[in-house]
Amino acid sequence: MRNTLMTWKDTVMEFVIHKGFDLLGAIAILLVAALVARWIGRQLEGWLGKQKMELPIRNLIVRVVKLLIFVLAGVLVLEKLGVAIAPMIAGIGVAGAGIALAMQGVLSNLVAGLQIIFVKRFRVGEFVEIVGETGTVANVELFSTILVRPDKSQVVIPNKKLIGEILHNYGTIRQASLSIGVAYGSDLDLVLATVREVLAANPRVLKDPASAVVVSSLGDNGINLSVVLWTALQDFGAAQHEIYVAVIERFRQKGIEIPFPQREVRLLNAPAGAA
Repeated sequence: MRNTLMTWKDTVMEFVIHKGFDLLGAIAILLVAALVARWIGRQLEGWLGKQKMELPIRNLIVRVVKLLIFVLAGVLVLEKLGVAIAPMIAGIGVAGAGIALAMQGVLSNLVAGLQIIFVKRFRVGEFVEIVGETGTVANVELFSTILVRPDKSQVVIPNKKLIGEILHNYGTIRQASLSIGVAYGSDLDLVLATVREVLAANPRVLKDPASAVVVSSLGDNGINLSVVLWTALQDFGAAQHEIYVAVIERFRQKGIEIPFPQREVRLLNAPAGAA
């Protein structure tokens, strides 16, 4: 046991004596590479931001540049330590083929992510419906896309699921369709003008596209109005609530009746004493 320890000690001391400076140089190269990669990454990200380039593409370019810097530093380190580069590259190529076969799913997500980023089927901040999921695009990464649903939960979708699927992109605005009923005896001109006043007074309702108020159907108990409007994504739910409340208040002020469900029942051949 003692002889083994002495042998290891002698081996380590011999390595430190002959390769100590090379090892320190390799460590220095890695430290400098890390500092350079961080500095170049910050500078590149700031410059790309001024070019108004989208966040996923900026992140991809910055990561690739950092990776290239570390690969170059790794080659310099191996040369510094006297490691033969050519056989290692050949071995990496053979191993890479096997790894590629074993990671087909991961690579397909990567390729799909690059396609999404550069083709720009959708962008961060847009509301989309795809593969049965809806939500606002929070981030497009290389392997997955993250959607934030209206209930603030997140949906992480592998990018390969998004390619070749039918995409419904709402963009940065959403259309809301409201239904309002009034009694048959109501003044339609007054009703339509009142609803339009409510829409014009609500700051959440966009002026472009313009809202529409039309008679959609004649129901059993009253006249049904269809109200179509557009809002920003974050105002979609609040705008509908505010409009319904405002319509009720304005209808009460102007004496416009909102009908209640009712049925008229007639008795045929009723007994003589029936009420």
